[in-house]
Amino acid sequence: MVILKALLRTDVQQPAERSSIIKYAKFPFREQTKSEEAMATKAGIVTPPVNVTEPQERELTFDIFRRWGYLQANLDPLGQYLPPEPFPVAVPEGEAAAEARSFYCGTIAAEFMHIPSPEQRQWLQEQLEQPTPKPDQAHVLTQLIHADLFEQVIQQRYLGTKRFSLEGLTVLIPFLDQVFATVSAAGVTRSLIAMAHRGRLNVMTNTIGRAPSEIFAKFEDVDPRSTLGGGDVKYHIGATGEYHSPDGKTIGLHLASNPSHLEAVNPVVMGRARAYQIRMGEEGKQRVLPIIIHGDAAFAGQGITAESLNLASLAGYNIGGTMHIITNNLLGFTANPEESNSSRFATDLAKRLPIPIFHVNAEDPDAAVRIARIAAEYRQRFHADVVVDLIGYRRFGHNEADDPTVTQPRRYAIIKERAPLYQLYAKSIGVDPAPETKSIQESLLADQTAATKVEHKPVLSKLPDYWKPYHGGELTPADKQVTTGISPERVLELSRLSNSYPATFHAHPKVAKLYEQRIEMAEGKRPFDYGAAELLAYASLLADGTPVRLVGQDSQRGTFNQRHSVLVDTETEVRYAPLDHMTDTQARFEVHNSLLSEAAALGFEYGYARDFPEALVLWEAQFGDFVNGAQTIIDQFIAAGEAKWGLLSGVVMLLPHGYDGQGPEHSSARMERFLQLAANDNIVVAQPSNACQYFHLLRRQVMRSTRKPLVIFTPKSMLRHPDATSTIAEFGKPAFENVLPDNDVVNPRRLLICSGKIGHNLRVERAKRKDMSVGIIFIEQLYPWPEAEIQAALDQHPSAEEIIWVQEEPANMGAYSYVMPELRRVTGDRTVLSVKRHVSATPATGSAKAHEIEEKTLIDLALGTVV
Repeated sequence: MVILKALLRTDVQQPAERSSIIKYAKFPFREQTKSEEAMATKAGIVTPPVNVTEPQERELTFDIFRRWGYLQANLDPLGQYLPPEPFPVAVPEGEAAAEARSFYCGTIAAEFMHIPSPEQRQWLQEQLEQPTPKPDQAHVLTQLIHADLFEQVIQQRYLGTKRFSLEGLTVLIPFLDQVFATVSAAGVTRSLIAMAHRGRLNVMTNTIGRAPSEIFAKFEDVDPRSTLGGGDVKYHIGATGEYHSPDGKTIGLHLASNPSHLEAVNPVVMGRARAYQIRMGEEGKQRVLPIIIHGDAAFAGQGITAESLNLASLAGYNIGGTMHIITNNLLGFTANPEESNSSRFATDLAKRLPIPIFHVNAEDPDAAVRIARIAAEYRQRFHADVVVDLIGYRRFGHNEADDPTVTQPRRYAIIKERAPLYQLYAKSIGVDPAPETKSIQESLLADQTAATKVEHKPVLSKLPDYWKPYHGGELTPADKQVTTGISPERVLELSRLSNSYPATFHAHPKVAKLYEQRIEMAEGKRPFDYGAAELLAYASLLADGTPVRLVGQDSQRGTFNQRHSVLVDTETEVRYAPLDHMTDTQARFEVHNSLLSEAAALGFEYGYARDFPEALVLWEAQFGDFVNGAQTIIDQFIAAGEAKWGLLSGVVMLLPHGYDGQGPEHSSARMERFLQLAANDNIVVAQPSNACQYFHLLRRQVMRSTRKPLVIFTPKSMLRHPDATSTIAEFGKPAFENVLPDNDVVNPRRLLICSGKIGHNLRVERAKRKDMSVGIIFIEQLYPWPEAEIQAALDQHPSAEEIIWVQEEPANMGAYSYVMPELRRVTGDRTVLSVKRHVSATPATGSAKAHEIEEKTLIDLALGTVV
């Protein structure tokens, strides 16, 4: 077999020279046979001279183990899975091989030779190719005892209750302790942690530092009334605490709240880390460490993992490296490894990135602590992701009420006879753990007894001080009266600032003309369209000190060529964002074209907004229906985060919506789904019908002290429609109007109530027919339901006997099911009818001509024409 070599460091040459690199092959310490020589020649590999020096032979031998040693490492503590595999090359024998094997084929395995950086590979080699240093073994033992006994006390006192035990992987606790000890010395002052339910309660107590009595109180559930209609199970909630290093340094710790939807929290924590880092400035990446603790089957199986990994080095998402830790049970619920992933390791997905992957036998605490130090140092030194795969087992079933012997009888027969890790470790280091075990157990039992007497709900998380000006719940009177208008003079000033660029910049002629037109809009020479109004809103906020972050697919230009917030030099392709260069005192502006993702992309922005409440944070879908790909983030975080965890986010979702004959996938942003999720004032759902309304809505979102996710159904064909434009005077209106009444009609016979594009189509057709007997009312904010404003708009026209809800969407979609009961409640004795497309399994027809027929029918029915 052919041996691939990095002989004499040929792989450190610059990329431009790679075509001249000679690849060497040599069969171990002997002449090649003719067939072997032919194989090497065919592979484009030449044979070096036979008289290789001893240092070269040693380097060649070590290179084999650096590349392939992980295939023969001893990683499964139970010896059932991950048997040794032969190297794809011939393995030499001798002292060098034995030494290399001791480094790369023991209880530590490393995959790092795919990293293109010679500096990073060399550093990793130096760390790995040395004897394993002994940690503070007494300290490690203490942590293992705490971790195992914590689980045992819960098992004894709350038998059969779900807790998702860490037993079989309690090495995670000393591992995390070493990580924080290492990074605290390297400048980290805050760490955000995401993890699923497995071992979460253990980490809360033994890493985050929450008192065991607080955790036990969750099992007692002594105050159920405090969470009626809300709250979450104990192994989903978050916790805050502190780590104190041996040399006196402190790291603020936060374990993020998360749902059962595995891996969904990953981009959320990454977004939160980015927000913290931006707050800290240039040192942010060195001071904030994001950690994500994964399950093995989830890491391999969940698509959002791949999306989140891909964020690592993208400009809009880079957070200086995430530490990924796999708590690997070699089981996924009841699925064996071969049923969960298609390759040897669950971590193989991470090999798409140029980052190191370590595998550690979780029953070797000294090895785990060593890798914790190396991984932490690597992240701080190179600001790159790192993956550590802690391979252990799961002492009980998926949860403690489950019987795993039904599906894995052999494995659980072994586990049944397996002593807890602290006992195995104590024996290996020659220590009797009994006295310390007794003391810790007595303390935990006392905490459990105390928990039975707790008469209040423990508060495990504390919000940072920057949340003090903001709140959830209902709107305050001040929020309802917030003023968002600006003067015509300010409109002109901001428009000039936000539509200018250096004289030496070669703007595209079409974009240059657009910028000229936007200044003309501000001068009152032409009406404002949506694109100009949106950028004016951003400019006004930035100038007043409010940061703005906009991210989405095509968001710099805009899907519909409407925004152009970033200019591209036609000669150099250098990019320039005028909104980021208005004044020296303005707030931070960033706009990024996102990766082609919905779930991770939206989760990141939700997380960013969680820790930047004073900023306007927006995520934009390319088309509104693409938001389907982020449904888990919407359901579990955006809609339910406040009710479940008391956590707020002011993230804004921009979802292009409207029926333009573009087919089923480019018509509907699925308004009905958001309205179904709307309850308890959890979100705001709006569809602004003109440019100035969009302006006021964006400003209102951050000028209020209330922080709620805002879902905006944005236009497509209406972006430049004359009926949806606004005059300069309208930007001086006091605020966004939840309902736009019809002030153009007198004593109408019929009132049409609608939202969005269909209303403009009705207005245009009404004008063509010169029929002012029909009034048209726009509902701009659908949720919370603006009852008082709707009532006023209806009362304005008491002569109207018919009130008709009109929508573009089919009857089983759109706002129909939500709006009709509300309208019937406020209209009293007047008849409430509806006009809409018939029920359909798909949002829209794929035929443009069929669309035109349907829309004409809708309009004729709404205006009262017999069809």
